[in-house]
Amino acid sequence: MRATGKRHTERADAWATFELIVSSRHGDLRRFAHRLVGDPDRAEDALQDAYIKAYRALPRFSHVNGGSQTGWLFRIVYRTCLDDLRRGRRDRRSVGGDVEDRAADIGGPESIAIARASLTAALAELPPESRATVLLVDGHGFDYEGAAAILGVPRGTVASRLSAARAALRKVLGDTDDA
Repeated sequence: MRATGKRHTERADAWATFELIVSSRHGDLRRFAHRLVGDPDRAEDALQDAYIKAYRALPRFSHVNGGSQTGWLFRIVYRTCLDDLRRGRRDRRSVGGDVEDRAADIGGPESIAIARASLTAALAELPPESRATVLLVDGHGFDYEGAAAILGVPRGTVASRLSAARAALRKVLGDTDDA
């Protein structure tokens, strides 16, 4: 009877720890998954799958090699989203073809919304690995080492992916400034 009570307490403690970790980063993870997958419903499904995987892996989580709970969660979400994309469950959504033309004619909040839609469309054109790199570094503020740990690639790969992705985004968005 005593062993059963101990296991119950351990599970409750594990759940409390997991809930604290996830709740502190849920918004960031949700935005990352949405931008990576491209569809809010599929992103939610991928995020739920990732949370299940993370909860099951919690006993094996370690801070080895400077690992962080945030990086660990982002890595699980990243890999789950890639699995989703590889299974072909992604429904590509594109912004209307003349969105950029309308941006010049509209001022104020409308132009901001159109610019965001244009950026979303441009990000969607990047390969998932490059998109994830841009989102992690430019969107979520990870340094190259942190992004490399999440993506499971060397730091140099992050730098080259980021450079190529930024160049592609500038080209698609019509920014010809080299500054």
